[in-house]
Formats: sequence, structure tokens, C-alpha cells
Amino acid sequence: MATLQSNDFELFDLPAQFAQQRAAIDARWKDLQREAHPDKFSAQGAAAQRLAMQWSVRINEAYQRLKDPQKRAAYLCELHGAPIAAHTNTAMPAAFLMLQMSWREALEDAASVAELEAIGDQAQAYKDQALQRIQTRIDDERDHASAAAEVRSLMFVEKFLAEVHSRIDRAESQTVALSAGKGQ
Repeated sequence: MATLQSNDFELFDLPAQFAQQRAAIDARWKDLQREAHPDKFSAQGAAAQRLAMQWSVRINEAYQRLKDPQKRAAYLCELHGAPIAAHTNTAMPAAFLMLQMSWREALEDAASVAELEAIGDQAQAYKDQALQRIQTRIDDERDHASAAAEVRSLMFVEKFLAEVHSRIDRAESQTVALSAGKGQ
């Protein structure tokens, strides 16, 4: 039986591994929320409702970590003594640093939505490959320290992808605004 101190995988009754089915995580979250909903405990008094609220918060925190592959990987690394420590450990392989510089230069030079989308596609492909490497390192090799380094690089890629998508949105908005202005 899970307690408030159980790890997320124990709480959700899932194997402590990176590879997970999102549908299973979602279904288990719904079941757990239904079981712990504070309204179910209204007849049992304020103390029972407070405890149910604590469970609900704990379930939601675990769900946020488990459903997101990057957060799930970081959590698994931390559970196995390999914290991500992104704020204090910023070391990256030289090849990844060169790739970052290349992407940054391409982003600065991009003059069209198509060019921005191409950059985004490259970064997304890298992200997909990084997630596969993380799965191999955690689930097959049990190399959490190496997976932690991969998670740190994935954090950069996620941030970069968000920036690319933001630039695409701005470029598309400007295109729509220009088209609307010509139509008047």
C-alpha cells in the first residue's frame, strides 16, 4: 500500500522505469484522484478532508513528473543517486556545444517560417533521439549518471524548441497582420 512518502512509481503502481505508456499513467491518475477526492470524505470530518487534500496534491505532483518524459527521466536519475543538478553542473560534450551554436546561428539567420520550421524539425529529431538514448541508459544499461547528462542536454533542447515555436508564432502573426493590412 502506497503512503504519502512512496515514490511516484510506487504511488501509481508502475514499474520504476523510463518506458511508460501515457494512457496507463493517465488512467491510474484518474483512478487515484477518484479515490482521494476530498468530497468523498466530507462526512468523515475536516481532518479526513485535509488528509484527502494532501493525497490529492501528492497524486497531482507525481502525475506531473510521470507524464512528462524529461521530468520522469530526471526523477529516475535522482532516485538512483544521479541528480540532474542543472544549475550547478552545466558541463556538456563539445559536440553538443557545437550543435547548440549551430542551431543558435541558424535561428538568428532564419528569415522565413519554413527556415524556422526546418530548425525546429532538427531540434525535434535530436530530442526524439535523446529520449531514446535516455530510455536505453536508464532501462537497459542502468547508467543513471550518463542518463542525467543526457537529461541536461534535453533541457536545453526543450528550451530551444520553445524559442523556435515562439519565433514561428510571431512570424505567422506578422504574416497574417501584413495580409490583413493589404486587404484593406
